[in-house]
Amino acid sequence: MSTRLWRASLPGLAIMLVPFNQSVAHEIVGNRFFPATLGIDDPGVNDELSLPTVDSFKTGDDPPVRQRDVSSEFSKRITEDFAISFGSTYTFLGPMDPTVAGANGFQNLDTTFKYRVYKNPEHEFVMSVGVSIEWGGTGAKEVGAEAFNTYIPNIYFGKGLGDLPDTLSWIRPVAITGQVGYAIPARNFTTTFGIDPDTGNQTVDTEFHPRVLNWGATIQYSMPYLKSAVIDLGLPEFINHLIPLVEATLQTPVANTLTSGTTTTGTINPGVIWVGSTFQVAVEALIPINRQSGTNVGVIAQLHLYLDDIDPRGIGKPIFGGPVQPASPFARN
Repeated sequence: MSTRLWRASLPGLAIMLVPFNQSVAHEIVGNRFFPATLGIDDPGVNDELSLPTVDSFKTGDDPPVRQRDVSSEFSKRITEDFAISFGSTYTFLGPMDPTVAGANGFQNLDTTFKYRVYKNPEHEFVMSVGVSIEWGGTGAKEVGAEAFNTYIPNIYFGKGLGDLPDTLSWIRPVAITGQVGYAIPARNFTTTFGIDPDTGNQTVDTEFHPRVLNWGATIQYSMPYLKSAVIDLGLPEFINHLIPLVEATLQTPVANTLTSGTTTTGTINPGVIWVGSTFQVAVEALIPINRQSGTNVGVIAQLHLYLDDIDPRGIGKPIFGGPVQPASPFARN
């Protein structure tokens, strides 16, 4: 769920939403485990499956619309450092106005090509680059799926603070990840011709499709890291599997903005991830940053499977190259 700008085509509604990149892949760099996060993609590449990811929130339209999404995404490594992921989302739109009909259908399919360019275990730092493509015309226009492709080059990074000195040992479990992308529509504008029902005259409506800066970050505190790499406090095992975090997912139209405006929209997402050996479960609140981003607090949740840990010599193995030894987030130094 790359961060994208969706528009719905329900009559009278122009919906600027805060959709999500249903992230795929977890990454282990030195002692640092970077989990799959829900608002932005994490900085690594792996063989994984998000199924399902579900969310519910009210859009920033007037009147608002209740949007619910059910998504899935599959990531497959071609080599140890290069992966391709495929994602699909089914959307339900329920207007608050009883006179306006709702809609449901698939959003456009999207594909992400991602390459890990740098990994430094000593400093718990990793960086990847990628390109996401939203395939125009593969979804339903009733839920805002556009008829043209959108191309989104992305940069991803992650940095753990495990290299801090002993005097700051309690901060070592903290990690920061981020993603910056630039959404480029294949079509600059769409012109629609119609008839004015009052006068019978022909109308012409031109909608410009903006280029959008998608940007976001997370800050995480890893209880598995605290136990395995800093100190074992003897906490209940359930607590030792938790990673509390806060995400921010933001979108700013920066070019071709004649009809979209340049207002930044997005959400702040506090939540928690429970990490197992072969899967994780996550839930976050979706808090709009302004009226244009939404009208209440929403929720998103995900079940995420680590295929490279479930079957490292089968479906979890890179297509080219041998199996990569799974690394547990609970391993000790």
